[in-house]
Amino acid sequence: MYTEKDHTFALCAYGECEYLECTIHSLLLQNKKSTIIIVTSTPNQHIKSVSSKYNLPLYIRKGENDIAKDWNYAFHKATTKLVTICHQDDIYSAYYTEEVVRWVNKNRNVLIVFSNYWERINEKKRKENCLIKIKKIMLIPLKYLRGRPNMLMRRVILSLGNPICCPSVTYVKENLPKKIFKSGFKSNLDWDAWERISMYDGNFIYIPEKLIEHRIHTNSTTSILIANKERTKEDLCMFCRFWPKFLAKILNRLYHVSETFNHVGEMDK
Repeated sequence: MYTEKDHTFALCAYGECEYLECTIHSLLLQNKKSTIIIVTSTPNQHIKSVSSKYNLPLYIRKGENDIAKDWNYAFHKATTKLVTICHQDDIYSAYYTEEVVRWVNKNRNVLIVFSNYWERINEKKRKENCLIKIKKIMLIPLKYLRGRPNMLMRRVILSLGNPICCPSVTYVKENLPKKIFKSGFKSNLDWDAWERISMYDGNFIYIPEKLIEHRIHTNSTTSILIANKERTKEDLCMFCRFWPKFLAKILNRLYHVSETFNHVGEMDK
């Protein structure tokens, strides 16, 4: 049986993010306390001072800037059996650790466990839009396949897009490969990881409760990549793993329309 002592939040910090302390506050306020570490490949005074202020271990990865390497580094620096790789601008429910541990213990051979989520824009929770509703519908089958082999179903789900909120994911390290993320993608390294992990024996566990607030803002990596069309190219690459190219292009066009919901515009003010 796992406990909160078996869980680590590995917080990836970059640059001088104004939301870093807000994320840390949410981790410190967990109902069930677990380990918190900070990892970075862009050390600076801001990150170091925040680490010192909250007395959190800081690990610095040397080498070229690469998100996949940063996330793998965070994965390995967490010495516990369960690890959540946190983004520096999201907010976690006080019950996140407690619920994750409970759901992992309720099921066998868990690969990853992840939750539903809110979107946060301009310091407010955004009402569910069409994209969020579609993602919830995509994940409905996993609600009814908990504890049972779900390899085929999760691959069908991933063939239609990526409904899994990356910072909501907790990894069960003993059931996973040592290298989770691969370099090459800037935006879809998580979708790429889920696709590869989906072929492992074990289960994806979906928690329908909203346990995280995923912040969307103009400086986020996702927003930048959508704006410069890089995300669209990566989406096509992923769809081509599941479908003939002509079908992949059709799905990619539809998926591109949904990406406009990630835009922070007047409707979000």
